Amino acid sequence: MKISKVLNNNVVITTDQSQNEIIVMGRGIAFKKKVGDDISSEAIDKVYRLENQTILSQFQELLADLPLEYLELSNEIIEYARRELSSPINDSIYISLTDHMHCAIERSKKGMTVKNVLLWDIKRFFPDEYQIGCKTVEKIKEQYGIQLPDDEAGFIALHLVNAQTENGDQGNVAELTQTMQDIINIVKYFFKTTFDEESVYFYRFTTHLKLFVSRMQNHTPHADETDEDLLAMVKVKYRNAYQCVQKIAELLENQYQYQMSSDESLYLTIHIARLVQKNR
Repeated sequence: MKISKVLNNNVVITTDQSQNEIIVMGRGIAFKKKVGDDISSEAIDKVYRLENQTILSQFQELLADLPLEYLELSNEIIEYARRELSSPINDSIYISLTDHMHCAIERSKKGMTVKNVLLWDIKRFFPDEYQIGCKTVEKIKEQYGIQLPDDEAGFIALHLVNAQTENGDQGNVAELTQTMQDIINIVKYFFKTTFDEESVYFYRFTTHLKLFVSRMQNHTPHADETDEDLLAMVKVKYRNAYQCVQKIAELLENQYQYQMSSDESLYLTIHIARLVQKNR
């Protein structure tokens, strides 16, 4: 590999065998080197292959200004998140998470804190992402001796949630949590009940709900392959839950111009019926 561009002593741009531009990281990999020089494979610690050219360019700009340890920590957390979370994570996470951790640490050094107004919703609706946020805060404490507030674990979780959407759009989370809350309120009011939000059944329900609402936000088509006999049986067996789903469908059509498929109605009915049954 030959260096195409030096970002700093630890990061360079080069090309792979297919002539695709890649980012290569390694301690001192570019020390006393210039464009056109060879890179030893033994000096490479991490290779970033980012297909989106906009993300690639933005990541290059970010890497040029950050110490290597931020990149190493960010990469460790991202790899852990990709193992732990069921949904694919957009490459935009390399920018958003790395930049956020750097800014959070710098703010903390200056005694500045930022209140996370969505923290309660994040803990409630995105417990897996929140736990990864807590792990990140612990890692920062170990590595830098800086104790970030719980709000930062929530912000990190938000970046992970955003990166699981199709385009990594940072504007989706508030709408996602609001839509989920609206649906949960309909279920509560319809059945005149409250739920144990620490239960595994509520966790399963909100996990299904998050995937459903994310798909709706991204306008991802959902193949409607419902077994009509199964749907007819569910309508009878879980009549109240199905009627509740019709209320939800009205909300989504009126507020978001989204029409639920029969398949989505079927599975949401089953999840609601199970949640209500286990809540008794």
